[in-house]
Amino acid sequence: MKNAAFLVALVVSLGLILYLYQQTTRLEEALQMSEKRFADCEQVTFQLQMKANGSAPRGAASDRESRK
Repeated sequence: MKNAAFLVALVVSLGLILYLYQQTTRLEEALQMSEKRFADCEQVTFQLQMKANGSAPRGAASDRESRK
C-alpha cells in the first residue's frame, strides 16, 4: 500500500512538472510575440511623430523647391 501511494504521488508530480513546463513554454512564446509587437508599435509611433513634426523625406523637400 505504501508503494502504491508513493507511485501515485510520483505520477502526479511528474504530470504537474510537464504541465508547468508546457505553460512556461507557451508563456515565453507569448512574451516574445508581445515584445515584437511592442517594438513594431514603437517604430510606427516614431514615424508618426516625425511626420507630425513636419520632417519630410529627402525627396519631398526637393519636390517643394521645384514647384516654386
